Amino acid sequence: MKGKDYVKRLYEEMPDGYRESIQKGLNAAHHFSGHMSFGSGTEEERISRLKIELETADAVVIGAGAGLSTAAGLTYSGERFQRYFFDFAKKYGIRDIYTGGFCPFPDEETRWAWWARHIYYNRYIDPPKLVYQKLLSLVKDKDYFAVTTNVDHQFQRAGFDKKRLFYTQGDYGLFQSVNPLLQKTYDNEDWVRKAMEAQGVVKDADGIYQVPENRRISMRIPTDLIPKCPEDGSDVTMNLRADDLFVEDEGWHRASAAYSDFLRRHEHLHVLYLELGVGANTPVIVKYPFWQMTYDNPKAVYACVNFGEAFCPREIEKQCICIDGDIADVLEKIKYA
Repeated sequence: MKGKDYVKRLYEEMPDGYRESIQKGLNAAHHFSGHMSFGSGTEEERISRLKIELETADAVVIGAGAGLSTAAGLTYSGERFQRYFFDFAKKYGIRDIYTGGFCPFPDEETRWAWWARHIYYNRYIDPPKLVYQKLLSLVKDKDYFAVTTNVDHQFQRAGFDKKRLFYTQGDYGLFQSVNPLLQKTYDNEDWVRKAMEAQGVVKDADGIYQVPENRRISMRIPTDLIPKCPEDGSDVTMNLRADDLFVEDEGWHRASAAYSDFLRRHEHLHVLYLELGVGANTPVIVKYPFWQMTYDNPKAVYACVNFGEAFCPREIEKQCICIDGDIADVLEKIKYA
């Protein structure tokens, strides 16, 4: 049986953009003084400058975090959570979609009913706002690459070239076996749709599963619908990076290599590192590497668009554009600036 060591050897000669980038992030954490800048100029001036950079840069590297999907309307709490998970909220005291993934449900039938909804409403439907499409309209004619810690697949749903995407932390649309010898992932869309129907949700006129008006749905799926590995019948789990058992499959490795190659080919050119909605949970994957690569290349520009968290190190502030605002609004303003 071919396990993780075999897979590691299989891909060890390929560039590893993920770990190369993390090393740059670690370097940045030690390099910069910790003194931050929030940029200069009016919002109008910053947006105008960002538009010019988008138009003139040799390449654009997009770094996206949860804030981008939130701006698109894929919120994990509030009205959207209550609409689709009201029953789980009432019975188990769950307050939002994210924390619900860690709830100690009483049995597998309930746990997988939760995950079917969790996956479906964050992976297999389009978000309410066309934020990803607006972003694509700004970069589609550029030499671009997008790296993201998001696992909702929204870049590809919006039409971004999948060869220019790297989902570093996994994909809601994939299962992996708990058997560490099976270093593969498995598409889960068919299972998700069956598990949704088993709970009593119904399709609307647009083919989207919705809670019926009487709100009579089940929080359990049939035992025989609990997902299993198609190869050995073992249990499965989500392909989400939580520990060292996360499966980096062939597609992941090829995307990591493509990211490494893109950065290498453009490292001395006029590059725009465009960070959108990246928070403080995993800064070493996107934020810190972007800072370091901007510092290393005098031609580079770092732009951060984030609501309440737009800042940069003082050492590179002259190369930076920091815009504190809603990403959807900023992208719209860039379009008409």
